Amino acid sequence: MPTVLVTGAARGLGLEFVRQYAADGWRVLACARDPGAGELAALASGSGGAVTLHALDVTDHEAIEALARDLEGMPIDVLLNVAGTIGADSFAKKGMSIQRFGKSDYGDWMETFRVNVFGPMKMSEAFVQHVAASEQKKIVTLTSMVGSIGGNTVGGLYAYRTSKAAANAMMKSMSIDLKRHGIIALPMHPGWARTEMGGPQAPVEPVDSVSGMRSVIAALTPDDAGRFLQFDGGELAW
Repeated sequence: MPTVLVTGAARGLGLEFVRQYAADGWRVLACARDPGAGELAALASGSGGAVTLHALDVTDHEAIEALARDLEGMPIDVLLNVAGTIGADSFAKKGMSIQRFGKSDYGDWMETFRVNVFGPMKMSEAFVQHVAASEQKKIVTLTSMVGSIGGNTVGGLYAYRTSKAAANAMMKSMSIDLKRHGIIALPMHPGWARTEMGGPQAPVEPVDSVSGMRSVIAALTPDDAGRFLQFDGGELAW
């Protein structure tokens, strides 16, 4: 039975990853700040033990290290860094009016980096041996097309955009450094998905985003390490 670890598993794309992987017979390590309530808890209770819940805030590095110790010896085929934030303001409600030039909230900007960049980096460092011990050996961090420097034609979204560009650069370096472990590491754009973050106007259903990403992840080869892929298999410009 292959194993996937999913951060940000309580809602949105993380929850959909848990649902789909569990339905396909995977062991799912579902990590969230409050995993014991709502749909995630219901999924776990009805999974026959295939889905296990783990309380985890990806900004808490000591908690990440503790979880890695608790799971010592367990191979993890796919490490999915899904947990993310756009910041304190709501893109779903306000769109591109948030995070404009001259309106920077630097404390919120730093918190965005703690979640979107430092979190996936710490998870990858803490669980690299778990992934290396698996058959599939894959680390995927969900980023965004707004992290593409070449694709930026509208400006704005400073905190979110720079955090995703940083995550892309991080995953590119990781893809090179982890080759010696046989690990395939890369960033992935899930599409503009209709989640709490993406808002009701987003064109991509979460079920379609996740099923697409799962197909891409399943087909990854070592030649794909470090590419900036999206949920439909297309490649984005850096």
